[in-house]
Amino acid sequence: MSDGEPRVNTVPDTDVAPATVRAIVAGHGAFANGIISAVEQITGRGACFLGMSNTGLCLDDIQDTIARALDDSGARVIFTDLPAGSCTMAVRRMIRERPGVLLVTGINLSTLLDFAMQDSADPVAAVQAALEKGRASMAVYGG
Repeated sequence: MSDGEPRVNTVPDTDVAPATVRAIVAGHGAFANGIISAVEQITGRGACFLGMSNTGLCLDDIQDTIARALDDSGARVIFTDLPAGSCTMAVRRMIRERPGVLLVTGINLSTLLDFAMQDSADPVAAVQAALEKGRASMAVYGG
């Protein structure tokens, strides 16, 4: 990492996630690390997320990796990029056996920024507020 580059937590490169992790962000390619990097640049709170890419992983591998990350970090929230993507499918399979784990899919930067800024909110309240903020941030201009 270069001197000016923010630290982004990643899976599976690390065996144990930092204690500050509140949520996992999973998606295609470098999506997770990119959006977490943006949260870090804007708020300095990127470390509350653990980033994961599905690159080179089958559905079972994604599920196992996310399950391990949940166990290691204590996170109870998972954000994914696409509603029908492999990360979302793996998480949907997994949460059947993990009550209390929340999945938010189709996320954007506004969603993660809002979640990152809610330190004391319980995960359900934080997710609901972040989801509302993310939806409200979408707009179309011109025509």
